[in-house]
Amino acid sequence: MARRLTWLAVGVVVTVIVIRKGRTVVETYLPAGTTDAIDGAQRVTHAVATLKSEFLAGMAEREAQLRHDLVGDVDVDALRAERPERVEKMRRAWSSRRGEDWAGPTEDPDDDDGYTFF
Repeated sequence: MARRLTWLAVGVVVTVIVIRKGRTVVETYLPAGTTDAIDGAQRVTHAVATLKSEFLAGMAEREAQLRHDLVGDVDVDALRAERPERVEKMRRAWSSRRGEDWAGPTEDPDDDDGYTFF
């Protein structure tokens, strides 16, 4: 345990020294104002990232609100599971009203040449 703490302390000390020496080297060799420009660019990057995350959170919240307004408290997965049955009922109702068999929305019941979209 003591060995781990020793190496952790050595790592912290080395990191601090490298950061301080790195700043000194940067200030020595870069023109004046460069670090301010870099800091400004970092602030802009952070602001854009924050804006993006806030926008995505707001968009997700609005989507959930619209979905609730559209379907209410209905279980969407249950509706998806019932869909084949509802489509079959709709086909039967359509066929009984029209007096003919209807294959689906891609088939034109008035088409005489037999052309389909498939």
